[in-house]
Amino acid sequence: MPQTETVGIIGAGSFGTAMANLLALNTDVLVYSRNPELVEQLKKDRFRFGVPLHERVTVINDFEQLADRCQLILPIVPSNNFREMMRSVTDYLTPGHVLIHGTKGFDIGDVVLEDIPKTGIERRQVQTMTEVILEESVVVRVGALTGPNLARELLDGQPSASVIASKFDEVIQRADAVLSSQQLHVFHTHDLLGAELAGVLKNVVALGSGILKGHGLGKNIQSMLITRGLHEMIHFGRALGSSNKAFLGTAGIGDLIATATSSKSRNYTFGYRIGCGEKLEEVRSTSQELAEGVRTLMITRNLARGMRLRVPITEMLYRIVFEDFPVKDAMDFLITYPYEIDVDFL
Repeated sequence: MPQTETVGIIGAGSFGTAMANLLALNTDVLVYSRNPELVEQLKKDRFRFGVPLHERVTVINDFEQLADRCQLILPIVPSNNFREMMRSVTDYLTPGHVLIHGTKGFDIGDVVLEDIPKTGIERRQVQTMTEVILEESVVVRVGALTGPNLARELLDGQPSASVIASKFDEVIQRADAVLSSQQLHVFHTHDLLGAELAGVLKNVVALGSGILKGHGLGKNIQSMLITRGLHEMIHFGRALGSSNKAFLGTAGIGDLIATATSSKSRNYTFGYRIGCGEKLEEVRSTSQELAEGVRTLMITRNLARGMRLRVPITEMLYRIVFEDFPVKDAMDFLITYPYEIDVDFL
């Protein structure tokens, strides 16, 4: 299998653009955007998010062309648009295509996010992006790209590591061949569900970490939140059907540290603004790109209630973000919460 196969990307957001430039270090890349005005602009000025597009990156508005030229495709679009995107492109996909998504969020089908506090949500209504791909297309070989992938750092050419998760060795090997470079180290795992869940759930902890910083609190309490947040991630993962393993590696702790401590993280920054006293809608309306953690928080908190899971950090963050609960009262609750065993998942 040649290492120079042309790779397709669906989505021209910050992470999609960063991955396009990374892939272009090894191969030709086609980036599909459904926005024709954006495509024309990028063809003209070759600049996106403050960086030039690599000369091997071509931006197009024709998915049929991408599907025809690329067997390996990376869908990187927000989770709330992912199923709609898959439905719009599925007619052009065949069992010969390989899809490795880079979206860190949940799909909830026809459930209306804002109705969840009233209606609740069940495990069967919550799906990962690979499950959506398998449900909406004839593609069989799927995988996930996860790990500490702060788009801004990748766009700026800083080194990082990613995890390719798939049940198929071929998927992992093909992704490794086009992604590995001096800038990016690629790890492998067959624990697809665990890797996906780690990438999704850490966004909630990152929100909380930003809230603490915005509220003026220090590193001691931030480290407690991140550590206990990891416990809740693992607790959730077990309840949703994964093992502990992925949460303790690059896709788990690695991604959690990056996302929960960096001002270049959308989720951390979103939380920071909430912690500074801004309201949810104000922050949401003035954010350039979606903070996946806000949507994930709505889903996981209400899913936990239905599944009777003890997730005090998730509960407190939900109240702060969606119910204007005072941060100080939430911290008083968590400081006095009867945690007993420090590490109970090994």
